[in-house]
Amino acid sequence: MPKDHEPTQQLPPPHNLQAEMAVLGAILFDNNAHQRVTDILKPRDFYAPANAAIFEVLDRLIAGGRVADGVTLREHFERDGRLVDIGGARYLADLLDSAAFGPEILDYARLVHDLSLRRELIDIGAGMVQKATRSDLDEPGEFQIQDAEKKLFSLAERGAGAQGFQTFNSALATSIETATLAFKRDGKIAGVPTGLSELDRMLGGLHKSDLVILAARPSMGKTALATNIAYYAAKHCKRSPGPNGIMKTDEGAVVGFFSLEMSSDQLAARVLADVSAVPSDKMRRGDLSPRDYEQIREAATTMEGLPLYIDDMGGISISQLAARARRLQRTSGLDLLIIDYLQLITPSGSRKSDGRVQEVTEITKSLKALAKELAIPVIALSQLSRAVEQREDKRPQLADLRESGSIEQDADVVMFIYREAYYLERLEPGEGDPRHAEWKDQMALKFNVAEVIIAKQRHGPIGRVEVGFNPARVKFSNLDKRFGGGDGGGGGGGGGWQRKPEKAGTSFLPDGRE
Repeated sequence: MPKDHEPTQQLPPPHNLQAEMAVLGAILFDNNAHQRVTDILKPRDFYAPANAAIFEVLDRLIAGGRVADGVTLREHFERDGRLVDIGGARYLADLLDSAAFGPEILDYARLVHDLSLRRELIDIGAGMVQKATRSDLDEPGEFQIQDAEKKLFSLAERGAGAQGFQTFNSALATSIETATLAFKRDGKIAGVPTGLSELDRMLGGLHKSDLVILAARPSMGKTALATNIAYYAAKHCKRSPGPNGIMKTDEGAVVGFFSLEMSSDQLAARVLADVSAVPSDKMRRGDLSPRDYEQIREAATTMEGLPLYIDDMGGISISQLAARARRLQRTSGLDLLIIDYLQLITPSGSRKSDGRVQEVTEITKSLKALAKELAIPVIALSQLSRAVEQREDKRPQLADLRESGSIEQDADVVMFIYREAYYLERLEPGEGDPRHAEWKDQMALKFNVAEVIIAKQRHGPIGRVEVGFNPARVKFSNLDKRFGGGDGGGGGGGGGWQRKPEKAGTSFLPDGRE
């Protein structure tokens, strides 16, 4: 067998005792050295049990404000009866003789940490082999893969280490870079564009590390708007090699879409109906003309290779969701994550006694942490309570969010969708009713209009934005700004332009043309 494939059990685990002793000796000689390595090393990183025990005691003593040197360590281990186990007082003296001085202590600490990761990789691999070769194990192979993947991602997170504090100059440079990119882009959008110009104007696009909650009552178009945003961002994605050879996104986004309610083919059919302009209900019924079929084929061709990834596993836990998002970012890139919808995520390790509010709190905090960890915007769709239906003005408010306390607190942006036509349709008077003509006029004005209400935004204004909505294509788009006769965007979100009155059934194309 080639040397590269030599059984790991015949090789000693990777370690370097001299490097371990150099780090411990440096801390014993000068306790200030502990501050330089504490973010890199933990007791488990040491190969020799004696070294791990000594580092753990050093940690405790220094954290408690006590001096940690040969004298105090000897006294501590004598009291515990472990002095002989660590090699006696002589070994403590050897550590001082082996002490590293100056900047090399960081190099030794990183070496010890790296060798620890390699040993754990060997342990994970050996465990995988042992499990996979046992014939009496009832656990399916697929579960074994998930377990191994979970362990590997946990190890990868540990390998990344803590970032710790960064200088203000470093943070300032990042902010200037973001502003520069926004200045160079058309539309002056700093974040991921949504494709809706007025919404982008108010939000500045979707920003890294932000948790965005998109909520509405059923049938308002939550999934449709999320799908529109996902397609627009993926369609305009442009990537190039970065300085380290890793691909970076210059425009648009690589999009991950967790569809917990709809299957991946149903979601794809929605996008296909949007792009092809063939109503989705006609596609479902197969009521297609030759022209419709040709439009569908042309749309499918343009969508090939779209950096849009769909995961439709139902009942996924927040830990599974996070692991899959990390995997996608490592393998294919990930610039925008969309979850449809929040209430269908299951918490990780919660007890049955935990209330739903506490479970949602865990989920929203985890999503916010994931957005920061991956440095991407996360859009989570959410249901609204029925309290909306009891009010005369049915525009949603923050208090209408289910388990609103935790969602409102953790979100950077909260947006609602409101379509007045949805409620007008249910108030249609009879044909002979004198109010029927007035109702028709109202429907003509509101049929193709929806409001996106920005109810919370940490870093910008709140208000309302009017957008076009085509029920047949289940599509949101920009309203036509070239004509007068409307009441504007409302709430500061309309930009001062007026809207052309539409007839029921009018559709809007992405550039605003009818």
